[in-house]
Amino acid sequence: MPPVLRLTGITKRFGKLVANDAISLTLARGEVLALLGENGAGKSTLMSILFGHYVADEGSIEAFGQPLPPGQPRAALAAGIGMVHQHFTLADNLTVLDNVLLGSEPLWQPFSRRSDARAKLLAVSQQFGLPVSPDAKVGSLSVGERQRVEILKALYRGARILILDEPTAVLTPQESEALFDTLAQMVAQGLSIIFISHKLGEVLRVSHRVAVLRQGKLVAEAPAQGTTQGQLAQWMVGHAIEAAERRPARSVGEPICTLSNVSTAPTGRDRLHEVSLTLRAGEIVAIAGVSGNGQVALADVLCGVRSASSGQVTLRGAPLQARPAWLVGQGVARIPEDRHAVGVVGDLPMWENAVAERLRGPWFAHPWFRAFWVKRRAARQHAQRVAETFDVRGGGA
Repeated sequence: MPPVLRLTGITKRFGKLVANDAISLTLARGEVLALLGENGAGKSTLMSILFGHYVADEGSIEAFGQPLPPGQPRAALAAGIGMVHQHFTLADNLTVLDNVLLGSEPLWQPFSRRSDARAKLLAVSQQFGLPVSPDAKVGSLSVGERQRVEILKALYRGARILILDEPTAVLTPQESEALFDTLAQMVAQGLSIIFISHKLGEVLRVSHRVAVLRQGKLVAEAPAQGTTQGQLAQWMVGHAIEAAERRPARSVGEPICTLSNVSTAPTGRDRLHEVSLTLRAGEIVAIAGVSGNGQVALADVLCGVRSASSGQVTLRGAPLQARPAWLVGQGVARIPEDRHAVGVVGDLPMWENAVAERLRGPWFAHPWFRAFWVKRRAARQHAQRVAETFDVRGGGA
């Protein structure tokens, strides 16, 4: 049978950066194609071109044998292409039905046909094994249930090709298993799926075929059956990777940070209740638990974003101040779980994000006009060093 999707010679440049370099791919009916690659390999750019968010500089796309007009998300939807982003695009204050209906009805329609929409949503939900209450507020749903809503939005609009961007990144193991069961039902009914993930074990489990991008180029294609995780990792990074080896700590020093019976005011389910913890020099401490059970509260307390309602937190023997600027000065750094909402400011260039937490320090601020004058040359040079040292991709400083 002819492929349901064909990408031919897709090239996309952002200035000097070639995000996609003459990529050609096909997708068959009822197939799960896993798309792999490091961060910055070009996966998201390629999918954004497919869905109409970007326009390719070169190349063409066909869906079900028909040319797909570039740069038109509405045309992609009409062709039967749906996309579920890693970061959900749902309105928490609206119901499931309202979220599904958003953008699916013409503006000139005098009233919303909610009764018909409810019946269609329930039918799609039952057909693909995605149970969810149409009247539930999205803000009250678990992460797994929200993902179901995102998938239902695409299926409600008639998607026959579904793009899943890091679908298990925020799911518990149980929710991931439920998602895999759903994908099996979809494939059995003829849907085609592009599965983007960094979890190699999951990729080999759910996909029929694997395509690997590296630095914007398609470097490998192979059937999932018979391919190993080691081969996938080598294709992704370009060289063999030694198996990870756990090494005992050379020495564990004195306590650096301690929590003694720390509690926080409840914010939904995420709170701390009489937590005691000690972090010592030269030590890695892992915190495990299902999302929503205090991990965010713990990180907020340790980074000065939230104050403890009771108990004591100390840093190098002194009380920890609930002031992020003070903690930055003490050498405390944080990599948040949601880099888009909390970690960076998307509208600012890289160099401003790189120095944002140290903007008032002596390196980047004028000593006399600290609040008004930024040493841009020094800030840009710092951002360039960061990009070169840590292989930051995606644009210049």
